[in-house]
Amino acid sequence: MTQKEFLNIVTPFKDKVFRLAKRLLVSTEEAEDATQEVLIKLWNNKTKIQEYKNVEAFSMTMTKNYCFDKLKSKQAQNLKIVHSNYEDKQTGLQKQVELNDSVSWVERIIEDLPEQQRMIIQLRDIEEYDFDEIAKMLDMNNTAVRVSLSRARKTIREQLTNTHNYGIK
Repeated sequence: MTQKEFLNIVTPFKDKVFRLAKRLLVSTEEAEDATQEVLIKLWNNKTKIQEYKNVEAFSMTMTKNYCFDKLKSKQAQNLKIVHSNYEDKQTGLQKQVELNDSVSWVERIIEDLPEQQRMIIQLRDIEEYDFDEIAKMLDMNNTAVRVSLSRARKTIREQLTNTHNYGIK
């Protein structure tokens, strides 16, 4: 496989790999390193890459595993999981402040979700993978993925509603 062929396969999803890594590792530098490591591993195994039915799903699984290993390592003890992919630049100042505040609340709520729910929210709602791909990546069945996603969304919705109502029902 030539470099051009490899790039044609990898280029469409390399940004998703980076976003997942950033989601898990927080630090842009750590996410860039993780993305580079995954791409290097793919390059080193480029002769086998065509054997995979879904190279993108395989890459996302590699990214997830690499990031979890990094988080478990002693070097990364102070890293935490945060999300900051949302930004809307075409709104009025007041609306933008409100949106930023809501996004901050959603980030905090997502931080408090169980790890599996955080991963499923990231993969389904942000990266837009389908349930089959998520189930394969996380080694779960479709029903478990759907239930976990539903519970995560419900938790986010309830806590965000509580926040906007200032705790008043």
